Amino acid sequence: MSPSSFFRIAVAVLLAGLVMPAAHAQVAGGEVGYDESLEAISPTGETPGAGLAGSDPADIGRYLLAQNGGVSSARLSPDGETVAFLWSITGEAQVWTMPATGGQPQRLTYGTGIRFFRWTPGGDLLYGADDDGNEQEAYFRINAAGTDERRVLPAVSGGFRAFGDFLADDTVAYASTERNRLDYDLYVADLSTDDSGGGEPRLVFEGTFGFFVRSASPDGRYAVVSETVGEDSDNLYLLDLQSGDLDTLSKPERRANHTRGGIAWAPDGSGFYLATNRDRDFAALAFYRLGANGESGGFETIAAAEGDAEEVTLCGEGGRFLVWSVNDGGYSRLQARDLQAKAGSDEAVVDAPDLPEGVYGLHCTTGAPRLAITIDGWRTPGSVVVWDLDSGAVHQPFTASLGGLDPERLVRPQSITLPARDGVTVQGLLYLPDDASRAAAGTDDGPPPVVFFVHGGPTAQSRPTFDPVVQYHVDRGLAVFEPNVRGSTGFGHTYVTLDDQERRLDSVRDLVDMLTWLGEQGLVDADRAAVVGGSYGGYAVNAVLAAYPGHFAAGAALYGVADWVTALEVASPGLKASDRIEYGDITEPRWRAFYEENSPIRQADRIDVPVLYSHGARDPRIDIAETEVMVRTLRARGVPAPYVRFLDEGHGWRKLANRLFYYRYQATFLEDVLGVATSEEITPAE
Repeated sequence: MSPSSFFRIAVAVLLAGLVMPAAHAQVAGGEVGYDESLEAISPTGETPGAGLAGSDPADIGRYLLAQNGGVSSARLSPDGETVAFLWSITGEAQVWTMPATGGQPQRLTYGTGIRFFRWTPGGDLLYGADDDGNEQEAYFRINAAGTDERRVLPAVSGGFRAFGDFLADDTVAYASTERNRLDYDLYVADLSTDDSGGGEPRLVFEGTFGFFVRSASPDGRYAVVSETVGEDSDNLYLLDLQSGDLDTLSKPERRANHTRGGIAWAPDGSGFYLATNRDRDFAALAFYRLGANGESGGFETIAAAEGDAEEVTLCGEGGRFLVWSVNDGGYSRLQARDLQAKAGSDEAVVDAPDLPEGVYGLHCTTGAPRLAITIDGWRTPGSVVVWDLDSGAVHQPFTASLGGLDPERLVRPQSITLPARDGVTVQGLLYLPDDASRAAAGTDDGPPPVVFFVHGGPTAQSRPTFDPVVQYHVDRGLAVFEPNVRGSTGFGHTYVTLDDQERRLDSVRDLVDMLTWLGEQGLVDADRAAVVGGSYGGYAVNAVLAAYPGHFAAGAALYGVADWVTALEVASPGLKASDRIEYGDITEPRWRAFYEENSPIRQADRIDVPVLYSHGARDPRIDIAETEVMVRTLRARGVPAPYVRFLDEGHGWRKLANRLFYYRYQATFLEDVLGVATSEEITPAE
């Protein structure tokens, strides 16, 4: 489940006569609902190392370090001369910069919890940082030399922000829940002074649930605003930042997405480019034209394909080059046009350079005809390529390090499509170990055991990006399958709606159908299968083990939903409107009754296989108490349920030491229950 929650509550659950103890522990920032008396495993504070480079197979730490050798979110400076990115080489994400054509990386930030950054129009950087994963960001400004840094907006206790865009070098628009801790309102703030004096943010528009600033017009007067409608969709508005008037641009009867690929304004403010699936199954590249005074215009389709148009951006002076990516079977395909060339001419199409396959992040500036491309692929954990669209020159200022791993040992996934029992075609990515890996692990007698990794969301997609845990398991002789059950994105609007409300359990059933089919095809040993997932994927683990016992031999649920009644009651205001479409309105008796019956926490007594649970004490999205009830319930019935609890993490593990600790433990747990030769790193606790 993806929403942030704005309440810290202790879940009071009565299940089979089992009542949670009332004792709670404290962490910095307030009370959290974890139970100190529940036996849990926590890191010792020691920094784990990694196995020797080239060892056969390498320690999982080597794979995790390889992921930290890559970067994310590369963005060009306004003049196109410098590229900034997030890099976790030190163990936590920090902002780094380097020349766009290559050179020495320079570290800019030294704090914890860096969540995003943006270049200011004048060439400084703005970044947001939270407190150990609580997602309550303060904003900071730092110059490009890294010599002058100050806080420009303090964190709001119990409130959340979502950055929007710059209106000018010292002025930003953003969304925040600071008014009532419930609804996202839209604000404008002057950042020219720090938070100790002046620059009080100005409330422009009072929202309900989730309203967010997506992009500001070139003159800073208007902002494109989205309203969340389902986890995969939104309505689109134009906000006059001076008057506060909000005009509807697109509010279709059949919900649609307008902002997943970003908003790219024409330099003259006449409209903007976007990717939208309005009135179509797959998102197309479109242009929305505005009237002379910002009044509503209409959509013009620019390009459409059998796959979603994704990131959209304009590069170069006057917005000369239009660049976008297309999701082609999970891989990104780059497209570009010269808007100053004659439409339909050969010169209008700009041939993209050859790039490593994977998923691309795009960013450019109107200050130079350069495009920064972040590449995350199964063999490329975050490299950066800078493409000069005018000259055609390609630079690679940052090449991801594999941390001593042999790239030939990394496995390219196979795209598998298969029929579910009701006839719906579902898809997933299958990673199969080679003969040498299987022989070393003792899994070469018949099909290999398999681990299912279920993505979160639920509106997300497993794509062929670099996943160190997946590649490690494959190197250890296990098959890995990443299912894109119904409800996943990337397969069209119809597919993403197939798990809405009452059909939620159909997506859980897909996991069983996929396992059965893979076993029948002789691709995996379906009798030795485990299922793993985090967040909504953690729910899927709990749900499939409870609803379909006898199929998976073990599970690992990371910070997952166990009780939808509680989860939907405390869900993020930004997603409450989405939840009503995705799951149903929990305030209505019919939906409360549905989830009281069908939440895994009500069926936990049916789970009869070992499950590894884990949760961060600072998680603002899913209450840690949900995990602890599952742990307690399984243990009361004699079912092994080891539990890893992090006091300094939120919704996921961001710190390298914690990731090393957890994933070593998880790997050993899974190999133990699936009968694979295990390492000597950690012995799973009962």
